[in-house]
Amino acid sequence: MLGNGVVGILSETSNKWERRAPLTPSHCARLLNGGRDKSPGQGVARIIVQPSSKRIFHDKHYEEVGCEISDDLSACGLVLGIKMPRLEMIRPDTAYAFFSHTHKAQEENMPLLDKILAERATLFDYELVDGDNGKRLIAFGKFAGRVALIDLLRGLGERYLNLGYSTPFLSLGASYMYPSVTAAKAAVISVGDEIAREGLPSGICPLVFVFTGSGKGSLGAQEIFKLLPHTFVDPSKLPQLFEKARDPPLPGQASERVFEVYGCVVTSQDMVEHKDNPKVFDKADYYAHPECYKPVFHERIAPYVSVLVNCFYWEERFPRLLSTQQL
Repeated sequence: MLGNGVVGILSETSNKWERRAPLTPSHCARLLNGGRDKSPGQGVARIIVQPSSKRIFHDKHYEEVGCEISDDLSACGLVLGIKMPRLEMIRPDTAYAFFSHTHKAQEENMPLLDKILAERATLFDYELVDGDNGKRLIAFGKFAGRVALIDLLRGLGERYLNLGYSTPFLSLGASYMYPSVTAAKAAVISVGDEIAREGLPSGICPLVFVFTGSGKGSLGAQEIFKLLPHTFVDPSKLPQLFEKARDPPLPGQASERVFEVYGCVVTSQDMVEHKDNPKVFDKADYYAHPECYKPVFHERIAPYVSVLVNCFYWEERFPRLLSTQQL
């Protein structure tokens, strides 16, 4: 069946909030228009879409471009999804593409990998799709950063309410609740307007967002953050920010509300220092010999963090950003 020209699109069942689709209707139209007259193995002749009432694209949008709507994907040589399908969806001699979360032996997904192996199915794991240069083609990008910051702000509102503080963040929905990035940004802008107008309780201020790393994920998160009234500060200036907050108000000046939030971007040199030569940081040397460095984030940065937006790549040979004990 593999490469038989029939592609299936799964109805997502992993999470209640999963509204994404691996192919949009416009993608499907392009594939079908380029594959109608081709022999099996040389194009896409059919696309079968499992019906879904929560997918961001309605079933009718797929039908309009020539897709078939059916729960039965048994005719498909390749089945595409976003997250893991139900185990009973795995069929012999069929190819699947989705985020499997199995290549690091994640315990909760081992039954899925066992099923794929037992059925002699083929798995294309999005996380392991590399380009010619060996770099991942499907990885966290700006959209991941945008979504993360929106969901974080929503959670922040809930947290502060539990601590006894009402904040404008409470009016935000989760990212999956918005039909577009534009709509989500409009909601964040509205929160920013309220902060600028009504302020934040002084008891939770200065409200400092620390972004680790400067990659696409971090840039996407900062893009949303910048919709709020904000000031970015250098990591070295964080202590001064809190000293200023402790200063008594000037005569006639109210101290109950704060009308902006603060951002701070930290990179490797703010997280670690060389064990023998702490005054000099060489990024290339750190990447080559991480065992020669010790963590300092917990001392220099963490005491001033209200919100940690963790966006940098990490693997076990590097020092941890924060150990459990440090946290």
